[in-house]
Amino acid sequence: MGYATQKMAEEKVFKDPVHRYIHVRDQVIWDLVNTREFQRLRRIKQLGTSYTVFHGAEHSRFNHSLGVYEIVRRICDDVFPGRDAWNEGERLVSLCAALLHDLGHGPFSHAFEKVFNVDHEDFTRRILLGDTEVNAVLARVSSGFPQDVADVIAKTYRNKLVVSLISSQIDADRMDYLQRDAYYTGVSYGHFDMERILRVMRPLEDQVVIKLSGMHAVEDYIMSRYQMYWQVYFHPVARSAEVILRKILQRAKELDANGYEFKQPLRHFQSFFDRTFTLKEYLALDESILMTYFQLWMEEDDPILSDLSDRFVNRRLFQYIEFDPGKDFRKLAELAVLFTKAGIDPEYYLVDDSSSDLPYDFYRPGEEGERLPIHLLMPNNEIKELSRSSQIVDAISGKRRTDYKLYFPEELLTDGKKKAVKQQIRDMIREGER
Repeated sequence: MGYATQKMAEEKVFKDPVHRYIHVRDQVIWDLVNTREFQRLRRIKQLGTSYTVFHGAEHSRFNHSLGVYEIVRRICDDVFPGRDAWNEGERLVSLCAALLHDLGHGPFSHAFEKVFNVDHEDFTRRILLGDTEVNAVLARVSSGFPQDVADVIAKTYRNKLVVSLISSQIDADRMDYLQRDAYYTGVSYGHFDMERILRVMRPLEDQVVIKLSGMHAVEDYIMSRYQMYWQVYFHPVARSAEVILRKILQRAKELDANGYEFKQPLRHFQSFFDRTFTLKEYLALDESILMTYFQLWMEEDDPILSDLSDRFVNRRLFQYIEFDPGKDFRKLAELAVLFTKAGIDPEYYLVDDSSSDLPYDFYRPGEEGERLPIHLLMPNNEIKELSRSSQIVDAISGKRRTDYKLYFPEELLTDGKKKAVKQQIRDMIREGER
């Protein structure tokens, strides 16, 4: 028996609040779970700074990754077997890609990526193909197997059906994180009938389709996703925490570039500031490391770094108002001047931030970032794009919603210094709130 088909003597299970149990019988999967790169995901939160709003949102990318694996395992073992378009030889690459799809996320994920200009999918592929324990496990399947898994992550794998299981508008990744994030945040928005969707899934040569009888379950899924983005993922208070997090890292980076002497050596950050970091150094960073630095930086002599770090650690977040960049651009410039006059650095204390989402899009060939649509399998075996049959989905198709906020530390405007300037700032902010 080859390593690719080797089963464990006894099935391993993980108790899971979303899927009840996660089942592992393949030796390859068990060995991947036990690599140091996968175990690192226990130390990366799934929802970044959302725990500052939803106190239960402390779950990790480790349990999300297991959840995505479990959904794909059920599809491969229970839904697709025996159907013409499904090749059983693709089972293992599908399971491995599902398990490892988030391997490259850095601490606090998207905020970290913006400051250091890194892409988690690129680092996932580098982990899969580099000198890592994960690569060693995958290479035991075959010499080309790590590249196959990396190609699924890159969406360039030869079998588009496999790619669609991991990355599409109705994939295992979304189906897990919507339910998991809803569970841990305590909201009801993310719940939908996944069992029904799995039951009506059918494999075609290059994608998953849904039987017409399952259309209403898919409508519910899309609306759940819409609600989760606007009620949880784009919550303005969580975004305030992320703004401060970004500004902490930006300030430390700027101080280092200007020769500032930190009380605590920048052992874990220096190579990131210098853009010389290795894969090993990237993997050495997790959220516990960042939080340690933030607590140390609270004691730094630089007042901005010290204050921002204290704000993040002790949840003293920025206030926010609605902001229209087209209409309010001049007002933002005027506010920046007033902040400077008041001795408040607008680069760090007056921050505009936007969040944008497209809940569902139909096929637009040739366009940048084109998305394959969700297709329905009609009773006559015709394939029809979802929004042509669903009035609900048609109403939101292709409609991008963007939300703009302007963040600032309200309490800095209430002390006694430079009262006239600060009164002007308060008046402008109140005008923006109306």
